Amino acid sequence: MLRPLASWGALALCLIPAFGQQTGTIRGAVKLERNGDPLHHATVYLVEPRRTAESGEDGAYEFRDLPPGKYTVVAHLHPFSDERKTVEITPGSTGVADFAMRIAAIHEEVNVTSRGVEQLGLESFQTVQSIEQLDLLPRTSTGLGETLEGLTGVAKRSFGPGSSRPVIRGFDGDRVLIMQDGLPTGTLSSQSGDHGEPFDSSAVERIEIVRGPATLLWGTNALGGVVNVITGQIPADLEPRDDVHGFLSTNAGSTNGQFGGSGGVDFGLGRWMFAAAGGGLRTGDYGTPIGNVFNSGSRLQYGNGSVARYGEKAFFNFNFGTWDGRYGIPFPAEERFEEPGEKIDWRRYNGRFTGGLKNINSYLDRLTVQINFSDWLHRELEGSKVETEFFNKIFSYRAVVDQKKRGRWSGSFGVSGLRRDYETVGDETLAPPTIQNNFAAFGLQEFDFERFKVQFGGRVENNRFRPNGNFRDRGFTGFSGSAGINTRLWTGGSFVATYSHSYRAPAIEELYNFGPHPGNLAFEIGNQNLRRERGDGIELSLRQNNSRFRGEFNFFYYGLKDFIYLAPTGEVEDDLFVAEYLQGNARYFGAEARADFRLHRSLWLNAGFDMVRAELRADSTPLPRIPPLRGRLGFDWRWKGFGINPYFQFQDRQDRVFLTETETPGAAVFHLNASYTWASKHLLHAFNVLWFNATDRLYFNHTAFIKNFAPEIGRGARVSYTMRFF
Repeated sequence: MLRPLASWGALALCLIPAFGQQTGTIRGAVKLERNGDPLHHATVYLVEPRRTAESGEDGAYEFRDLPPGKYTVVAHLHPFSDERKTVEITPGSTGVADFAMRIAAIHEEVNVTSRGVEQLGLESFQTVQSIEQLDLLPRTSTGLGETLEGLTGVAKRSFGPGSSRPVIRGFDGDRVLIMQDGLPTGTLSSQSGDHGEPFDSSAVERIEIVRGPATLLWGTNALGGVVNVITGQIPADLEPRDDVHGFLSTNAGSTNGQFGGSGGVDFGLGRWMFAAAGGGLRTGDYGTPIGNVFNSGSRLQYGNGSVARYGEKAFFNFNFGTWDGRYGIPFPAEERFEEPGEKIDWRRYNGRFTGGLKNINSYLDRLTVQINFSDWLHRELEGSKVETEFFNKIFSYRAVVDQKKRGRWSGSFGVSGLRRDYETVGDETLAPPTIQNNFAAFGLQEFDFERFKVQFGGRVENNRFRPNGNFRDRGFTGFSGSAGINTRLWTGGSFVATYSHSYRAPAIEELYNFGPHPGNLAFEIGNQNLRRERGDGIELSLRQNNSRFRGEFNFFYYGLKDFIYLAPTGEVEDDLFVAEYLQGNARYFGAEARADFRLHRSLWLNAGFDMVRAELRADSTPLPRIPPLRGRLGFDWRWKGFGINPYFQFQDRQDRVFLTETETPGAAVFHLNASYTWASKHLLHAFNVLWFNATDRLYFNHTAFIKNFAPEIGRGARVSYTMRFF
């Protein structure tokens, strides 16, 4: 009896110093290098315990109650340089980390999509790229695919500029999830090549791209990757501030008659905050080295508003937005007098609520609840006649609990779901009206050791389809899981290895479509007996991030069982290949790299490439519209506020093609980007000029549905100006 008591007593004596251990503080200031003015609203990250702070009016920030140890502190405010400092604190001491920031070409990438909480790219287990607003402005277009095309691992699928959508590592359609602030956008861009994902870069704070399976956190539609558009409409858990932020932006371009503008403002009154933004963008038919592509113009306009309240424990944010526009479906020049040409009118209403609790107790840090309703209407017009109408209403929700870090252990868990009401009316009624219901529960846990981190998690998800008429109800339940290790090799260097098991339920169009579908260049025959897809993948990533070199190299392999694809029967109906949705085993594998080398304090060399090979395993038949080997090489020079960025984009010949596909030749395209940025304590001006396809090179996009008659845009220029006040 005495021996157990003595053991417990000894353990208690050992623990007393730990519980009585004094904590320390890290504080400092963020300033402009040019004149020493304080920079407020800069984000300061404490990497190891994943804490953030925002610099105040005097540029100051502070982290309290830190256990003794060594910490990495990073200051971030786009478009300024990101600075890293290491601070060691002892019990009761205060460490100081001051930052002097300047306009810079290379920046630290911050994301929330891969983990559900803010983290730096080097710390992520998945391959993530984050593009900030000022870097997006030279890419301004009315389609999300047009904006992101050319980034590492990202191509564009399109039936013209207005219908473009991102392709990630060769995955397209229902295997790539497009989100806005962490919830589905509600568009129909996944189900047809001529359905667009509208976008205006001036309306967002940044875009985050997760390359590879993200089904664990985001669901079955993320089997190939995720694009998350972060609007920045009043982050709901800010500290109180009684000031005004805002922006004004305009852009114009040649070769397609582009013109647009937007503006927004947000301000605080005590614990309340209010925001509003709006704008529009239009383009005409775009020109190529061999003439204009007829009926390729597009336009969009949008407006939204938000109100938020935040307290010490609770917060909420309500946002409502409306978008509408029109884009043309291009056709060969010789047909332009035979018929008026098809256009698509679209409209989207979106209401969103985000709320929650923070600092809940000693075990739970935060509860965040998101509720979203999206109403999408899409009309296909032939002249003034409405041929087909698509209605897509989605009610979705997501609730996540973040655990407080306890020693080496942290994590989160939650539930998500949606109800979708889908219907088409008119000539192209391929699928019956269908109700889709979805529910999922998931958890993610992480252990942080001194030299490495381990992460694992799982998700169980159920999808149910209830169509009208003589069609089968279908239900699918599956498990997605992942495990990974992130090992610190040296200062600023890491190696990441992950394994993922993914599941995807068939989409409505794969189950029920029947009839001519010009948007996919096929007469489609759905299959109500389809089984769920299952994927097993590995990814290896080597990363480096320091003041002289920033880069990553990734290798990936995904084996997919019961992969769903359109298989041509050899017949032709309505001048379209007849194709059935069948299943077989497939594989996707490839590699990608991007690297930035500092040649001088103000000069960087940028390089990168990506390649993917995708095929059916039974006979090595290539899958359709897989991007060719691509590369990028350029320089980025900055002097004070001036910047010049000449670069080449390369693509190899793609001769591994599907049965109904044509090959595309290789090409090298030259672009020149020039900018000037001026910043002070409360104001930022950014001017940009992009001279694209400067040599007027004739080239084709292999993943475009119109590649057989429409090349990519010819030589032209795009100018933009943005003012931010804060």
